Amino acid sequence: MSDTPAIDPEAVPKALPPDKLFRRADLSALAFNTTRELTPAPMLAGQRRAEEAIRLGAGLAARGFNIFATGQTKARISSSLRQMLETVPPPGKPLQDWVYVNNFAVSHRPTAIGLPAGRAVVLQQAMRKMIEDLRVTLPALFESDDYQRRRTAIDETLRANTQKVFQALGEKATSRGLAIIRTPMGFTVAAMDKGEIIEAEAFSKWPEARKKATQEAIAEIESEMEESLRSIPKLEKERRDAINALSQETARFAINQEIDELRASFAELPEVLDHIEAVRNDVLQHVQLFLGQSEGESVTRLDAMPLGHPFERYDVNVLVSNDPDNHSPVVEELNPTLGNLLGRVEHMSFQGALVTNFRMIKAGSLHRANGGTIVIDARSLFTEPYAWSALRRVLVRQEIVIEDLAHIVGLMSTATLEPSPIPLNVKVILFGERLIYYLLAALDPEFQQHFKILADFEDELERSTEGEALLARLIGGMATEAGLRALDRSGVEAAIERAARLTDDACKLSLMIEDIHDLVIEADHWAGAAGRDIITRTDVEQALRAQRRRVSRLEERSREMIMREVSLIATEGSEVGQINGLSVMTLAGHAFGRPSRITARVGPGSGKIVDIEREVELGGPIHSKGVLILSGFIAGRFALDNPMSLQASLVFEQSYGGVEGDSASVAELCALLSALANLPLRQELAVTGSVNQRGDVQAIGGVNEKIEGFFDICVARGLSRGQGVLIPVANVQHLMLRQDVVQACRDGDFNVYAVRTIDDAITLLTGHPAGSRGRDGHYAEGSVNHAVEACLARFAAARRAFTADGEERKR
Repeated sequence: MSDTPAIDPEAVPKALPPDKLFRRADLSALAFNTTRELTPAPMLAGQRRAEEAIRLGAGLAARGFNIFATGQTKARISSSLRQMLETVPPPGKPLQDWVYVNNFAVSHRPTAIGLPAGRAVVLQQAMRKMIEDLRVTLPALFESDDYQRRRTAIDETLRANTQKVFQALGEKATSRGLAIIRTPMGFTVAAMDKGEIIEAEAFSKWPEARKKATQEAIAEIESEMEESLRSIPKLEKERRDAINALSQETARFAINQEIDELRASFAELPEVLDHIEAVRNDVLQHVQLFLGQSEGESVTRLDAMPLGHPFERYDVNVLVSNDPDNHSPVVEELNPTLGNLLGRVEHMSFQGALVTNFRMIKAGSLHRANGGTIVIDARSLFTEPYAWSALRRVLVRQEIVIEDLAHIVGLMSTATLEPSPIPLNVKVILFGERLIYYLLAALDPEFQQHFKILADFEDELERSTEGEALLARLIGGMATEAGLRALDRSGVEAAIERAARLTDDACKLSLMIEDIHDLVIEADHWAGAAGRDIITRTDVEQALRAQRRRVSRLEERSREMIMREVSLIATEGSEVGQINGLSVMTLAGHAFGRPSRITARVGPGSGKIVDIEREVELGGPIHSKGVLILSGFIAGRFALDNPMSLQASLVFEQSYGGVEGDSASVAELCALLSALANLPLRQELAVTGSVNQRGDVQAIGGVNEKIEGFFDICVARGLSRGQGVLIPVANVQHLMLRQDVVQACRDGDFNVYAVRTIDDAITLLTGHPAGSRGRDGHYAEGSVNHAVEACLARFAAARRAFTADGEERKR
């Protein structure tokens, strides 16, 4: 190659000034010394889109307008939802309490009754008091002189009627010379003679005619006695009916008095009145239950009675009780099992069997949220068997039906209850990652029928003066809520700068509240350890260093492998077809940059660029696409008159895992051009960026981690003032580098270059101008492009000669 032509200084990218590498926070819009002086911002600050959606969904009573809130987990969506929903009353009916009561007609189907908020406990207490009063009042009435006198009269009537029957029969038997005798085995008829009962031996000596007449008389009396005995149960039944009527008449007065008082308290509630009437009728039918309690004896409270006690049939099971003075309930269900959502019927072991009744019906979160809002973690919902399908059924029916998972899957055959459904009036809000929402929308045709409102939480906030002021108020509110020390201005600025770094964008601020919250907590600890009453920048930076150190073991091991030259990375000198590419590794949320050696080899061929990573199936589709773009660039720029006669291979050296992404395509193209032009590349520089077929360098992700990763290697080996990193111009706006990197750049020990095209990159890496085509259509001699084109021309000539030689041999 001829002597290197002079390079226009203006054509060589300049190192970025320090103020482009890090953007400091600007809190000039806020006048404060510590965050105690700031008005806390609401949790939904910066979430205008999501807030509008939630307000719309909460304000719509129509079916199907439930809400799915999406966003990253660290955005603390559930906390923001709770805070907002407490101030947004949902439309619809007033709050109701719900109780289950005994269904006296069909006991296995308890009846649900809705009452105005706050009345359920009143009904329960009133019903219990009524039963306890009756348990004292009724025994006293039945022991009164009046009742006993009337009861005795009934008994005497039976006795008299029975005696009258037997007296008439006895007189007839006596007139026939017979006697009716009571024995342990019952009644019998015996012959008499002169007023004395005849023994069997004496009777056998009677004349036959007399014996026959006597036996006929005995048979006649026995027949009449049998008829008389058959009439006694009827008389006994008449006695019982009379006593029953007397008992009901006696009890009705006390019962009606208690019942009427109870009815008066709930006169406006027809369902309650119907149940009270059912209680009245049942008590009247089971008066005897109350007669075991004597006046003056202690009465066991109804709520303390064990399972199976006869009086529990009159109890009221308060399923849901709301405070009428409170806002509509907001219930968060983080463990949405079938039972936790819909409620459950519990069982108890009793005499070797599992038994239950209406008092063992337990409310689910949907019951507690009825009339308000329920917030459910979507990921947990879909990991619980049958929970999602049950929720869909509830939303379709608009009523809550308690379902038993054991019966659904056939694991249990024990008899259970079938509680009556409870009407549903609830706003359902699911929250979860965006992937869950998109998968549901794509795979479940019913999903968007039930969740028509999407509340999409922003991950980032525009970094303006107003945005920084808003985040400062958020940080102050978090510190106050958590009981932490206040932050001074410098501490808030450091936290805001960290929020920008979390977005990998100097123009954005992270709304991942959880990360900022954790940082402030750790900074508070370090402030306390230093004996400070407020959190300063020093404490925040100390917390950041501690965070990084905790998770940097693998990063340090990777760097150690490079320092020991197990992984080959050069940071000085120059090599042909060899370059330092940069990648990012992310493990458990910690991302760090790692340099990789990329090499290229070229020779004459059929125009194919071999991506070795793809050939061995270590390269992902995006990486492979990037390599194919290189073919398009080479052909479009250099193969204008001749076909591509190139055989090239590209590889990430010492790469033993998968390679994905196109952020190394600029480095790969530079290595390829270096190999074709036979020009060495500066090894003290590392390159990141993707390239298109026109040679434009495009933005990539993880730019800060990549720069810092190469910087750490250079620091460990010793900075040489020429070291640095090439990045796309589009990524300059994303730079939020560590302060040690910024200081090294300020001192001229390290450099960050922004390149717009592949020509900028190759000029900087080779020290030769890239070159452009002149009017004659050729690149200037001494330029990189001229050398590449000449090499490709030689390859084309070699291929033509080889092809011609092959054809000559065939002849």
